[in-house]
Amino acid sequence: MKRVGKLALGSALAALAVTQVTAQTVPDFPAVTDAEIQNPDPADWLSWRRTLDSWGYSPLDQINIENVQNLRMVWAMPLNSGHQEGTPLVHDGIMYFPGPADTIHAIDARSGQLLWRYQRQLPEDIGDYLPVYDTTRNVAIYGHLIIGNSADDYVYALDARTGEPVWETQVLDYREGAKQSSGPIIANGLAITGRSCEPEGGPAACVITAHDAETGEEVWRTPIIAQGDDPNDATWGGVPLEERLQVGAWMIPSFDAELGLIYMGTSVSAPTPKIRLAGNDFTYLYHNSTLALDVETGEIVWHYQHLVDQWDMDHTFPRMLIDQQVAPDPAEVEWMAPDIEPGRTYRTLSGVPGKTGVVYTLDRETGRFLWARPTLQQNLVGHIDGATGRVTANPETVPTEYGTSIEICPSPSGGANYQAPAYSPLTQTMYFPVINTCAEMSALDPADGDTGVYGVSSRAYMAPGVDGMLGAIHAVNAVTGASEWTHLQRAGTQSLLTTGGGLLFAGDAEGFLLAMDQRDGRVLWSMNVGSSITGYPATFAVDGQQYVAVSTGFWLSDNFTPELLHGRQNTLFVFALPEAGIGHRGPEREQVNPAGTVGSADPPAPGQNIGGFTRAASDGVFTAAQAEIGLGVYEGHCAACHGTSLQGAGGVPAVRGGAFSRQWRGRSVAELFGYLRTAMPPGGTGSLSDTQYLALVAYLLRENGYPAGETPLDPDEALLAAVGID
Repeated sequence: MKRVGKLALGSALAALAVTQVTAQTVPDFPAVTDAEIQNPDPADWLSWRRTLDSWGYSPLDQINIENVQNLRMVWAMPLNSGHQEGTPLVHDGIMYFPGPADTIHAIDARSGQLLWRYQRQLPEDIGDYLPVYDTTRNVAIYGHLIIGNSADDYVYALDARTGEPVWETQVLDYREGAKQSSGPIIANGLAITGRSCEPEGGPAACVITAHDAETGEEVWRTPIIAQGDDPNDATWGGVPLEERLQVGAWMIPSFDAELGLIYMGTSVSAPTPKIRLAGNDFTYLYHNSTLALDVETGEIVWHYQHLVDQWDMDHTFPRMLIDQQVAPDPAEVEWMAPDIEPGRTYRTLSGVPGKTGVVYTLDRETGRFLWARPTLQQNLVGHIDGATGRVTANPETVPTEYGTSIEICPSPSGGANYQAPAYSPLTQTMYFPVINTCAEMSALDPADGDTGVYGVSSRAYMAPGVDGMLGAIHAVNAVTGASEWTHLQRAGTQSLLTTGGGLLFAGDAEGFLLAMDQRDGRVLWSMNVGSSITGYPATFAVDGQQYVAVSTGFWLSDNFTPELLHGRQNTLFVFALPEAGIGHRGPEREQVNPAGTVGSADPPAPGQNIGGFTRAASDGVFTAAQAEIGLGVYEGHCAACHGTSLQGAGGVPAVRGGAFSRQWRGRSVAELFGYLRTAMPPGGTGSLSDTQYLALVAYLLRENGYPAGETPLDPDEALLAAVGID
């Protein structure tokens, strides 16, 4: 941990490169305080999961198990392009929604009318340094400020009433390997943020930071990789500091205001097989751990390691803070402490923190292990010592040599992933969305050349014994650890929301929003909104009427369910009961073009020209040489799953012929390039260079009958977005 003074705020705010579109301002409101954030009005949604305990629960009960069948859509808003996983914030009837790539909307929450929109101007070369840089999961509100993390490694604040920039502070140089896909929480006036850290950033990029929410001044910065005088430096077995890489904190923490502790989860090291580092006898702290940090200083008060990882099984996901008795049921809980005191109320930290799908419950004051159990098929955690909490990996899943094939469950995509669980105090039950996958893995020998970021090969497949049901929701009693019910379905499950009306709202990859009974998992209502529900749901109230908001986008794991057809549009949807009314017009808009001048509107941003494409793939948009390079990339990284004939097998989709046309005709080359870069190869996403991914695009186009031309595909995403696959 390191305390620092105020950093330079960069250039004067007047010179900030932003695009600001203002229809009108938000009505003034009293400043939002720490007390409100820690105990929000039921009508509001003031943090990522509404409350800082990460429950994802709202006490609103106007929409309930008796009337939810009457739920209807009341408005929708298109969002900008990019990887969309946003969370609405709602305060005093105004919604603040973060779209991809640092776009923030202020919306009249009753009508859906845009009040202002902020678009940060990102560096043109950011994609050369950071893969999938445009994800923006959440923003925070404090005082009169909306606070976010920018893709180019700043923490910044806008005036919530106007969208005008107020301050910004650089955290790291985006060209040196840190990516910020999640925004802050506000804890005692501090904006707390974590980040993932690319290998080229070294250990300096792997930090959790706190900034004064009012001024942007950096208050503390805590390394996630043990080093120097940290007593856990020795857990790296003498690995030089510059080779301790990519232990990040890329999701959002929880906060206990009474204890003054921030709880943050951490990710894996790179490379992941420990035979590439100092061997399998070391623990490499603080990877795959829960960290409890002092909110005032950033000091790590305690840590608990969930798994010494070999295969990219991150443990960055929500920690739910629940005060409860702890009485694990021996019939269903595999591992438990021997000295749990019957009848005692513990301050616990619980949930599925990692991709393994294992529930862990800890004493959040001390980090002491209480109990743990799996939710789905897993073979990575072999044993947990109840007395010490020490986790022992299943030795059959630990590589001891390069090239040996090892079967693991779940796969490196989870199990659990960014999709958020929820807890309900009505049932004392935690609800977990998980994916039933396994994978064939092997550790790659660095002597063979470039082995990618993680140094592993992966071939994922559907877990056996689930009858093709990829998605699942597991309801686990938080007191006893017993399974209350399990919901299985073909489509992958997404983030969850619980309410005081006894409902569990769940989105899925096919585009369905489900309203379920918390008690037994019965589906009471559903609606298909057309695209995968990728954002985090929220519920709020305006003028005495309750609303539910969800957002859609692009999901990365369609390979397992190719028959489920859905769009990938980024759209925000809001639902309510009939009494709320439909078609509210919202505040009167200011005229943007009062003179009526024809054609005076600003041109759309690159990649957002919804009027059509300017070129077609059939015009010859790649070269023959580029396609030949792509053939080598395909043979080295894709053919093992999709076959040398490009026809796939065993649930792996074909990428030639009708299957390719159905998936990609009418879409842009930028979308195909983006998909390959963010989803392929499974378990090693982003492991190829942009040049290799572009060559792979050229090869796939050639193999699907598109001719070569005189100029190669250009990595400029605006140029790629202008090319349609006809």
